[in-house]
Amino acid sequence: MFRTLTKIRRLLRMARILAVHDALVPHEYARFAPASLRMAARFLGRPKRFERALLPGERLAQALEQMGPSAIKLGQLLATRADLVGPEIARGLETLQDRLPPFPESEARRIVETELSRPIDQVFSAFGPPVAAASIAQVHEAQTTDDPPSRVAVKILRPGVEAEFVRDFDAFRFAAGIAERYSAEGRRLRLNALVETLAASVALELDLRMEAAAASELAENTRDDPDFRVPTLDWSRTNARVFTMEWLEGIALRDPEALSAAGHDPKRIAVSVLRSFLTQALRDGFFHADMHPGNLFVDARGRVCAVDFGIMGRLEPAMRRFMAETLAGFLARDYMRVAQVHFDYGFVPKVHNVETFAQALRAVGEPIFGRTARDVSMARLLEQLFDTTRRFDMQLQPQLVMLQKTMVVVEGVARTLDPAFDIWESSRPVIENWMVENLGPEARLRDAADGLTSLGKLAQNLPQVLRDTEIIASQLADGGLRLHPDSVRAIATSQLRRTRHVRVALWIAAGALGILAVGLL
Repeated sequence: MFRTLTKIRRLLRMARILAVHDALVPHEYARFAPASLRMAARFLGRPKRFERALLPGERLAQALEQMGPSAIKLGQLLATRADLVGPEIARGLETLQDRLPPFPESEARRIVETELSRPIDQVFSAFGPPVAAASIAQVHEAQTTDDPPSRVAVKILRPGVEAEFVRDFDAFRFAAGIAERYSAEGRRLRLNALVETLAASVALELDLRMEAAAASELAENTRDDPDFRVPTLDWSRTNARVFTMEWLEGIALRDPEALSAAGHDPKRIAVSVLRSFLTQALRDGFFHADMHPGNLFVDARGRVCAVDFGIMGRLEPAMRRFMAETLAGFLARDYMRVAQVHFDYGFVPKVHNVETFAQALRAVGEPIFGRTARDVSMARLLEQLFDTTRRFDMQLQPQLVMLQKTMVVVEGVARTLDPAFDIWESSRPVIENWMVENLGPEARLRDAADGLTSLGKLAQNLPQVLRDTEIIASQLADGGLRLHPDSVRAIATSQLRRTRHVRVALWIAAGALGILAVGLL
């Protein structure tokens, strides 16, 4: 009971911040909200005045920044979920800045000494002030005590950030559970899965050894790629709260003019960024999922170099195939193929008609073709796909959340470098090569060999399968299958729950929390 009250109190604090920023019930949408929620918002706090008129998504972004690290991470994920928050809110959340004031250098030095179990002057001959500070960690420039010394970047976790994330995610899970229990839309959007995806991602970020391992894996996967590089890791100076790697000498992608002045071709770099991302996702199933301009640099050899490996994405082989076949279908304008892929993977319920779904996909895809590259936005395409899949009851696939987010960011980076960037033509070689290597004749032979191996394993288990079949047949002949009493009770409980008629909308649940807040004021 106490833990539940703690979660509610934390949610109410967030609700107050949202109300003050006119983001709990934005005045633009107030007429659609239940009266109880409008009243609760008024009691929670009077909206403050802003220097300029802000859009609802921008006000929400400012509120999330004030809430702290967990809310910032949630907002970054919601920016990719136009189907959940709407396209206008999603665009506003893109302004969310993952920047916080740095903690003192003296505290950073203490953490380094504690984690590495040595005085700092035995680890680094020079250790400077923070050069960047975000919600989870901050970075210092340093120089090692090696002979010769190396210039390195030292990433240090914020003090107490782990406990803060645990408290916030307990509250997020509580809210998602309420939404899924009382709202059909909440279940369709799989809010619990969304929170767990974010929680798993943040858990990896909170252990800098995991980030180092991610950087190491990405470096190994891409070591032969001519246009992409990962800086060298320093495992001897890395621990759970401290991560040390080579200081990257390069030009940030956020500065196209500096790239051109250094003799680099921004258009070629735009293509390299996109193809590196797609190659990582399709070939390796492991990709850098935070490829914003601040994390990407170009070295003297013209290679794209990445830093900050806290947010990584993975795609299982089946998801890679789904992604490749979907993109290939759009490239070929074969909408029936794309629709059939969705049905084959069970993403769209078979109560719907595949031809009708293909027609809906055609309405999304056809406007792309025949237009100039600068007029075709992947972000806009994803927005339309979200709307389409909602109409056909397609559930969110958690593995694709990071992929969708990264594709939008990569497009933005490429367009900054080349305003006329054609994302479709640039991606075509990577997708077509993957299709040949994984769906061509040689791949089919490999699949056949794997199938024979699986058949051999089945043959080894055949005696047990036959015994199980004989037992089932005997029970059927003897009056039916006999279930364990625990199974019977579980089925009965499930049936009783299914007869409950509570189908309250998500805003009604929010209204109940708002009314509770009024009572606590």
